[in-house]
Amino acid sequence: MTTATGNTTRLWTLVAREMWRKTRRRLRSGPVYRWRYSGRTPERVLIAPPDLRLADSQIALEIYYGRFPLSGHLVETGGESPFQINVANRGWQKTLHGFRWLRHMRAAGTDLAAANARALVSDWIATHGGSISGVAWEPATTSKRVIAWLQHSSVVLQGAEFPFYRAFLKSLAVQIRYLRSVVKEMPDGKDRLRARVALAFSALSLPAPASALRNATRHLAVELERQILPDGGHISRNPLTVMELLADLLPLRYTYANQAETPPPALINAVDRMLPALRFFRHTDGSLARFNGMGATIHDRIAAILRHDDAEGAPLLHAPHSGYERLSMGGTTVIADTGAAPPIDVSNAAHAGCLSFEMSSGRQHFVVNCGVDTYGAAEFRPLARATAAHSTATLNDTSSARFNHSLRVNDLASPPLIGGPRSVPCRRTDQPGVQGFIASHDGYVAQFGLYHERELALSEGGNVLAGLDRFLRSGGAVARNNGRDFVTVRFHMYPDVELYHDEEDRLVLTAPHCDRWVMSCVELAPQVEDSIYFAGLGGPRRSRQIVLSFKASEIPEVHWQFTRTLTEDFKPRA
Repeated sequence: MTTATGNTTRLWTLVAREMWRKTRRRLRSGPVYRWRYSGRTPERVLIAPPDLRLADSQIALEIYYGRFPLSGHLVETGGESPFQINVANRGWQKTLHGFRWLRHMRAAGTDLAAANARALVSDWIATHGGSISGVAWEPATTSKRVIAWLQHSSVVLQGAEFPFYRAFLKSLAVQIRYLRSVVKEMPDGKDRLRARVALAFSALSLPAPASALRNATRHLAVELERQILPDGGHISRNPLTVMELLADLLPLRYTYANQAETPPPALINAVDRMLPALRFFRHTDGSLARFNGMGATIHDRIAAILRHDDAEGAPLLHAPHSGYERLSMGGTTVIADTGAAPPIDVSNAAHAGCLSFEMSSGRQHFVVNCGVDTYGAAEFRPLARATAAHSTATLNDTSSARFNHSLRVNDLASPPLIGGPRSVPCRRTDQPGVQGFIASHDGYVAQFGLYHERELALSEGGNVLAGLDRFLRSGGAVARNNGRDFVTVRFHMYPDVELYHDEEDRLVLTAPHCDRWVMSCVELAPQVEDSIYFAGLGGPRRSRQIVLSFKASEIPEVHWQFTRTLTEDFKPRA
């Protein structure tokens, strides 16, 4: 059981650490430390690492005309430098200074695109290269920029004169020394790991003593072994993080090989575990399940990564270290969250969605979580992270985990998840012709004294998904009738799914060119309510949800079922 005192202690420990990090970072960017970032300028770039991220030459043309479509936000510079205009959107600023958009210039493959890339890099060096401050020099942004400059150095340096060539390498060296200085104080999670990746790239791509590569490799291995779980997931439990890290780790593995250096075993093993993990989270249509910070899927991006996966056969069904289960047969896929809340340091994108699930049939999604609007307004994030935005059960309209939205805390870090489930026992119940599991969580015990337990079973060749939800006291006792036992089980529908009652008063789910599914419940009549799907490529969309509401003291458990039928003669009720 998690106590309020324990939550508060962990939260303020996180705040104190972040304050200390920011203080140290300010000191390291001040005049006393700045001399440490000067030193020998590399003579050349030995190798440009590959970039697996998709590129679009049309975006290069847009940038040439002063239109920067970054981070879901379009900014027209009107002839001014993008690095000098005031843009309120912080995500856009970070993406601009991260320079990953250089890949679009490479895709264009023209002298004009190369000249524009060179001009923008020169502009950045002139405006931000001499002052280590602001968004441009946040360590996470600096890591992305170092990797991008190395990966696309051939484009930036194409046709460059010696003064620019020298300025580019000098600035790159300063950024690398700065990153090496601050990486130890970076917050835990993917940004710190990416900084280690950037330092490994730099040791491979630029002339450096053998000791620099040994140190970079050793630190990278330590971070990989700590952050990448045995089943290939990430300690944040975010499927998106697995995809993002693979987009950096795969090119790094190839760069070691191209430089005739032996990749560390930790890198090889991490990639070999993460590729199957990425496949684990995929539905049949290629999109990733919407758990713990995952929003809309860019399908081509995942395909580009999985092109390097040599594994054959079906994805794994069990990811116990990451805390997820998968059921799959007959074209039906079910992915469920059966894990405890991640450590508070890496919970900034985590959701209160324990025991939620998603179900797809063929390439059509039916039951989903609401996901997040990756580039949308920040005020929608708390709604998307709440338990009610997931296909699971809520107790007394309360989330199974809490989020701290104190302005004092959020000034230091994104809202962390606190007070979430700590114990989530789960066991598989697979039998011949049946895949299933039973899991429970203690997220409501501290406040209401009740455990939530859910059973899921996929059978009959993927045609039947049977579920059971129960709320019980410790030892299996029935909930007390104390006015604090109101349960709502939600099944959020994908926006394209239509709901109607047939002539037999059954609730039918249908979508264009897809089989129909009938939803039924033994104890209750399912109700249909409005919902919102945050993870649409074009932003939030209206959708609907199926709802079961009851008192746990009166109905200890509810049995529900989704049944697929190939029958074409369903008729809506008049």
